[in-house]
Amino acid sequence: MNEINLSHLDLNLLVTFEVLMAEESVTRAAERLGRTQSAVSHALERLRQQVADPLLVRVGGRMQPSPFALKLMEELRPILRNIQRVVVPPEAFDPRTSKRVFRIAVPAFTTLLSTVFERVHAAAPGVCLEWIAPNADAPPAVADGQIDIAHLGGETRLPDGVDVHVAQPFTWVTFVRKNHPALANWGAQTWTAWPHVVVNIGNDVRNPIDESMGCLGVRRTIGARIPDFSGVAPLLAGTNMLGTFPPLTMVDDMQVYGLRALRPPVPLPPFAARFFWSSRLANDPGNRWFRGIVLEIYTKLQQSAEAKLSGANLTTPRIQRPRSPRSAAQRKSQKKVN
Repeated sequence: MNEINLSHLDLNLLVTFEVLMAEESVTRAAERLGRTQSAVSHALERLRQQVADPLLVRVGGRMQPSPFALKLMEELRPILRNIQRVVVPPEAFDPRTSKRVFRIAVPAFTTLLSTVFERVHAAAPGVCLEWIAPNADAPPAVADGQIDIAHLGGETRLPDGVDVHVAQPFTWVTFVRKNHPALANWGAQTWTAWPHVVVNIGNDVRNPIDESMGCLGVRRTIGARIPDFSGVAPLLAGTNMLGTFPPLTMVDDMQVYGLRALRPPVPLPPFAARFFWSSRLANDPGNRWFRGIVLEIYTKLQQSAEAKLSGANLTTPRIQRPRSPRSAAQRKSQKKVN
């Protein structure tokens, strides 16, 4: 059985052949294809050489197909239609009628999630949103298209097959309950003395605060580890623990729980933040619509939180310094005199 090397076969030759079979005329086929008659004749001759068959022969002013041409056209037409169907741009996504399920993997940023859910359901009442807590399995699930968009802090290497959006880096703010004893003498020693709340976000990212402090030779006391940010504010409000987190995670809970925001008394560099999604779904209309909403809302909320709790707006309590021994002796002498 003779075989044709497909790497040498030009798909355009088959397209030209289909039009020639329909028009039975080189002139009309050239007009329909927007090409010259010479180019169409040349394409037909190349295909004849490829398949070793005359294909179309002029008889009485018309191009008559050979038996092989008839058989080839019967097999070729559905193949060309399938190719056309596959490569056609995807249909527009209509949120009003969609019943699609979108999955988002981000830490429990309560305001972000509630705002995204509200916006999506207002525009797409039939859509279902599924929030997935980030973990070590999330990045490969994103690459595989099982999760539509995910958030990741730090510089952890992402798998192949994902597109990345680099978000504004996180800055750090320390949150405490109102009337916390640490407010009387705020400084690095106080910050390390009181126990801290830590959120384990479920991936392999090392806590950036402890990593920075390790470089400085400073250690803090961990008083509690909890799985997400939603439990931080009530825990801080009811204990003497401290919590150092990005403004986005806590800014809306401050007033509700009566928390104070303080400038961390130790140098903490900004923390990288990224969103990522499957490269395979990059041009999917539904995915583009959903991730556009997520990125827009996240950017606005983060910028607003950072502005509210910028360095200039943070509370910096007056640091009380111990009185000098001389002043204490003078007071004791004065007391005896009195």
